[in-house]
Amino acid sequence: MKRAWKGAWVEEWLPGLIQLKNYDKSWLGDDVRAALSVVAVALPVAIAYAQLTGVSAIVGLYSCVLPMLVYALMGTSRQLIVGPDTATCAVIAAVVTPLSAGDTVKHWQLVITMTAMTGVWCLIASKFKLGVFADFLSRPILLGLLNGVSITIIVDQFFKVFGITYNQPYLIEQVWEAPSQLVNVHWQTLLVSAMTFGVYYSCKKLRPRWPAAMLAIIIASLFVWLGNFDSVGVGIVGMVEGGLPAFQAPEFDIGISRELVMPALNLAMVSFVSMMITARSFAAKNGYDIDADKEFRALGMINIASAFSQGFVVSGTSSRTAVNDANGGKTQLVSIISAAIIAIVAVVAYQPLQFIPVAALGVVLIVASMSLIDLKGIWLLRRRNKDAFYLSSITFVAVLVIGVIPGITLAVLLGLFQFLRIVMRPTDQVLGLDSKGTVRSLGRSGKAHPIPGLVIYRFNSPLTYFNADHFKRRLLYHVAQAGSNEIRYVIIDAVASFTHLDLSVMAVIDDIQAILKKRGIRLVLAGHKHRLKQWCALSGVKVGEGGIRIRADMYLAIKMSGCYQEAVNEGQVPEVAKEKLSEETKQAQPEV
Repeated sequence: MKRAWKGAWVEEWLPGLIQLKNYDKSWLGDDVRAALSVVAVALPVAIAYAQLTGVSAIVGLYSCVLPMLVYALMGTSRQLIVGPDTATCAVIAAVVTPLSAGDTVKHWQLVITMTAMTGVWCLIASKFKLGVFADFLSRPILLGLLNGVSITIIVDQFFKVFGITYNQPYLIEQVWEAPSQLVNVHWQTLLVSAMTFGVYYSCKKLRPRWPAAMLAIIIASLFVWLGNFDSVGVGIVGMVEGGLPAFQAPEFDIGISRELVMPALNLAMVSFVSMMITARSFAAKNGYDIDADKEFRALGMINIASAFSQGFVVSGTSSRTAVNDANGGKTQLVSIISAAIIAIVAVVAYQPLQFIPVAALGVVLIVASMSLIDLKGIWLLRRRNKDAFYLSSITFVAVLVIGVIPGITLAVLLGLFQFLRIVMRPTDQVLGLDSKGTVRSLGRSGKAHPIPGLVIYRFNSPLTYFNADHFKRRLLYHVAQAGSNEIRYVIIDAVASFTHLDLSVMAVIDDIQAILKKRGIRLVLAGHKHRLKQWCALSGVKVGEGGIRIRADMYLAIKMSGCYQEAVNEGQVPEVAKEKLSEETKQAQPEV
């Protein structure tokens, strides 16, 4: 019993370990090759994102090692590579920079604290199985968000690539200021940037399988070091203190930390949605499933691990995951090998990092951000789904105009309002029978026909207190449209809408029953028979003679209505339909 419990605990908390336990040795060659490719991409990008976040270059490496190891054990994706991400780093910088007021120590402490808070939010969400709520950030909203964040980063790094400074904190003002600042271009810095761009794109074109970003940064660093360009004003990373990270608890005013709580929640949502889109895409490609709640827990733990190792917020990364998959990576062993190599660089071979030009890192960030821009994708939504187009466009404009954090907050609220609108005002249908006896929606196709004297109604949302009155209005509207004087039975598809007990809903049902009864119409609920009888008893709604009738399913409710039998007698129901209904009701429970 104890061994079984232990096995269940490991399967629940360490699904990656279970997969590694069943490792096929024939995969080792592919995993090693994929790991080397991932490291070649991850090293320069991690350093660049550290610069974007406003912390030391070595912190970018710290943010890779322990999180990758933790995810390898706790994640359910075999291909996903975790690490610093464009959107998360931009969010951290947008929150922390104004709070730190130029104090580098406080900036670093706030970054660690926000990372830990993000991890805690993810663990809370996993505990309450709230993975589904991340869908508030739908794909269109995330598309608008990533486009806005990418353009924000490009504009911000533009000044570093040209070696000029700017005085405006917001994107619109920065764009407005840019032309006047171009007269202050630092030509040596621009030369380094141009060379970095040239090496990167030449490598991509001539040797697409080579690590272009790493090669570009190495050549730019050698160029600056050999030419002593830092002495003429070309910015470099500077002295890097590597080795093992020494854990230090942040110390600052508790009041400042309150400013991080809601941004950390927003960041947790954005990180999770981005991570799940990537994980699900590659899981579908490789033929396995992803557990959303376990992924939320893994995301929480990797961020706590990152904070513990003095790193910043990490998430699933689409570019490095794509590199992993393209090079044949089969399992989480790719993350373990990659983490080991990055750890060696961070602990032993970190000295050369100090010569990396800031402009070269800016080039890498611009290139990475440009790959995320998909304005065409937003425009294509206009034809496919106008609501999605409006959501994506509003999010995109909001990030550009009011900033990253307010834009993300607006995106979350838009997703929430969209969900509430769908639940509060869902679609509904009046149903009928087709020539084969199948219950289907009455539509313009004319394939289904109503049964005289009978209204069959389906409300496509769970009934709850905030949509019950709308349900009542829609039902009575359809009854009126069918001709109240001719209707004798109203059947409601209870399977679609009665999902949980809500006393407000039951009160509305009782009210509908009373209204219909005065018109000589019987109300029938089809489906969830025993559950509905219990709910009616608890809420005081009368069932049976003089009250609501409850049937086991839709077909039994139709067959047992007097309207159906009359339609059969008058030849208005085809023989095929009668046979279908008889077959469907054979296993139905007898009425009580």
